[in-house]
Amino acid sequence: MADLPKPGSEVDVGTVVQRIPLRRRSIYLLPNLVTTAALFAGFYAIVQAVNARFEQAAVAIFVAMVLDGLDGRVARMTGTQSEFGADYDSLSDMVSFGAAPALVMYVWALKDLGNAGWIPAFVYCAAAAVRLARFNTNLQVVDKRFFQGLPSPAAAALVAGFIWVAGDFGIDRVDWIRYIAFVTTLFAGITMVVTIPFYSFKDFNLMKRVPFWVVPLVIGGITLVAARPAMVLFLMFVAYSLSGYVFWVYRKMRKRRPA
Repeated sequence: MADLPKPGSEVDVGTVVQRIPLRRRSIYLLPNLVTTAALFAGFYAIVQAVNARFEQAAVAIFVAMVLDGLDGRVARMTGTQSEFGADYDSLSDMVSFGAAPALVMYVWALKDLGNAGWIPAFVYCAAAAVRLARFNTNLQVVDKRFFQGLPSPAAAALVAGFIWVAGDFGIDRVDWIRYIAFVTTLFAGITMVVTIPFYSFKDFNLMKRVPFWVVPLVIGGITLVAARPAMVLFLMFVAYSLSGYVFWVYRKMRKRRPA
């Protein structure tokens, strides 16, 4: 091992950097490429919203959600997990599931409400940042089976799905749709920062044996998504965003029952 500089002596930074082993200054390429693709999808959604192509922007957010689910799995399968990858993934999530949905929804409908349109867009964006920061700090202490608050990809899918459904049905941005967009964006933002648990599906193992009826159920679900992707995906995430509240009310009612 090369001798380190003595205290008080002049240090050549370039020489010190060259002495650091190359593997310490490298990153794993494959999972970070997937994360970069998710980041690009979020950036693409913002660009499409600026160009008034809102359906393409909504679809791009869903693509980012799929890629976000892949990068972690790729890292675990290939044994290439790293702190850099975790931090990079959080920054990518902030763009794809924080800034992009808020900006797309604002340009699509909320800006027509004047200054009031800033409120749900900013609440959503700030809530996404708080949600990601809380997730990173509580990563080692929370139950892996549940998320604390609505995950940011699901919140983004709720907002983007609403835009996609409206475009799929040819609904113009009339007054009433703007107010629904206001409520939807505000609801998604607040639900991200509540402490209500949402099932994470992390203990769902596809490698285990399942009953035979699961196979036609999965096939039917895939068929429905293929037939009407906008409507089916939006309803799925609406149900998921409400599931935490339903489970919370159920637990409260169960505790109040006499023994």
